[in-house]
Amino acid sequence: MISRETIDKVYQTAIIEDVIGDFVQLKRSGNAFKGRSPFSNEKTPSFFVVPAKNIYKDFSSGKGGNVVDFLMQHEKLSYPEAIRWLAAKYNIEIEEDQASAEQLQEKSEREQLSIVTEFANKYFQQQLHESEEGQAIGLSYFTERGFLPETIKTFQLGYCPDKWDSMTKAAIDAGYNPDYLKKTGLTRERENGYYDFFRGRVMFPIHNISGKAIAFGGRTLKAEKDIAKYFNSPESELYIKSNVLYGLHLAKNELVKQDMCYLCEGYTDVIAMHQAGVQNVVSSSGTSLTEGQIRLIKRYTHNITILFDGDSAGIKASFRGIDMILKEGMNVRVLLFPDGDDPDSFSRKHSSSEIQAFITGHSRDFIRFKTELLAQEAGEDPIKRAALIRNIVESIALIPDAITRGVFVQECARLLQMQEQTILTELNKLLLTQAKKSGKDEQPLPQPLLDAPPAEQPLESSLELTTLHQERDFIRLLLTYSGDSVELTFENEDKKKENFSMSAVEFLISSLDMAELQLRTPIYRQILDEFKELVVQERDAVKGFTQHTNPEITSITSDLLTEKDAVSSNWSRHKIYPETEKDKLSYALQTCVYALQLMNIRMIYAEINALNGQAMSDEEADAMLMRKIELDHLKKVITQFTGIVILPGV
Repeated sequence: MISRETIDKVYQTAIIEDVIGDFVQLKRSGNAFKGRSPFSNEKTPSFFVVPAKNIYKDFSSGKGGNVVDFLMQHEKLSYPEAIRWLAAKYNIEIEEDQASAEQLQEKSEREQLSIVTEFANKYFQQQLHESEEGQAIGLSYFTERGFLPETIKTFQLGYCPDKWDSMTKAAIDAGYNPDYLKKTGLTRERENGYYDFFRGRVMFPIHNISGKAIAFGGRTLKAEKDIAKYFNSPESELYIKSNVLYGLHLAKNELVKQDMCYLCEGYTDVIAMHQAGVQNVVSSSGTSLTEGQIRLIKRYTHNITILFDGDSAGIKASFRGIDMILKEGMNVRVLLFPDGDDPDSFSRKHSSSEIQAFITGHSRDFIRFKTELLAQEAGEDPIKRAALIRNIVESIALIPDAITRGVFVQECARLLQMQEQTILTELNKLLLTQAKKSGKDEQPLPQPLLDAPPAEQPLESSLELTTLHQERDFIRLLLTYSGDSVELTFENEDKKKENFSMSAVEFLISSLDMAELQLRTPIYRQILDEFKELVVQERDAVKGFTQHTNPEITSITSDLLTEKDAVSSNWSRHKIYPETEKDKLSYALQTCVYALQLMNIRMIYAEINALNGQAMSDEEADAMLMRKIELDHLKKVITQFTGIVILPGV
């Protein structure tokens, strides 16, 4: 576990514009830096980095936060991974808090597996480029496939000599423990000793998201039928194949930018398309698609196009995996390459623009594709057509969004030339069956696909929405003006006006306490409670939130501290000096508190109105009347100060 001291040092050392500048081309704009969003394909820059506050804000996607948040969102790293990334960039030694014996053992094993895998990866590359056997067999094979030297280097392709134990012997001679070589699957053991599992094969290293080699795929170049064409590393503490996608470490940024993932089958498919300029492509490494792999893609994009080589049997076998994608709420399209072509061969014949044009022009939505394919097979056979409809409906039922389901019901009815209501009835029957099987009595039945008038929004719901807005503004003022003071005026006992000064923080918190108000939204209440604690500890409260370990809090802080107009417009250049919120800070603070009080009044009135007509004692009725008088008086004060007209009874 990374120590708190190391985390603090990373935050203190990291220069946010320096880090983000590795991924985004930034230009200075006043006190900020400006660039195009790395999360969308915007033409007008709306991405800002504010060094003074150590935050960034992307107005096109709504993302924002500190330097660690950026790495977590852009590079899809976990919090510890982001801290380690920054520590490596700034040469900060990571100190670990004392871990348990089990944690140390697990960490030690993973590290050892990683170390021997990295050794093997370098060994295979060295053999490919420097040994006569590697050049004559491995390098010539990759060259014949059309792979350029830069591509071979990018994907770290290699070769394992066709000798009994050359890699294993080299690793042991270098001091590596053979037990870890066996656990990675690189080495096997027989009675007469160790041998190389991948001997005589060209090597495709499989990387994790960070780009570290964690496993291998090895292809034989021999023609014997009894030899498997591909061998893959077995699963280990380091490599769980259901949670890994080949090429993702190189494709992840393009998945975000293009908002599309091209999914193919083999290693060479990915390499060839990447070399052709289509870099948002990954592979399931020849295995059936898993939920872990689907969710991995979903971290970067909700859109998948599956690339097939035209084999109808293979396409039908993939239907289960595609249904899993639909269940995740993702959009699936299918592309068939011309007969005799696969992504590898097709991309070697065409340029990047030609490939993109072909994909755009020939990919089809999966539901429509499946309907057409099965309808063609069923022909006019009524039994097969009935089975076809059930098959299609089962896929549609997996889609979580009711509107999308409705669209596909209409499209399938058109393609099958049958009444929409027939498919709709079958779908609703299946949805109801699924709901019953879930075993959750409290789970509502699926929403009907037919349009229905929306239910009237209850008063409590509308009040919650308004309260959320006012509480957000309260926290914004608290964070934005934490170092400012305000001048206030009050009447003394002699009805004379006197001025006094107090901090904005003291005013907001004391006003909340005096009015006996509490923030109802949990996240804002947490921020307020932690803010008070930081103030008591005389620590930098705002810094505590821009460097918070909770990504939601840092994102909220970034949003509240970043004003689009403030960073995107430099009015002083044009000698225009509009009045700012800070110029009338006293009014802004008091208005915020009054607005919260108004929300509280409305809630109390809602409770009182709910009691009208119910039997109560005289004392209870008098207490209710007095409460109404107090509320009416407070409403007048709020109206006089803010100018807000409050309707009677509200």
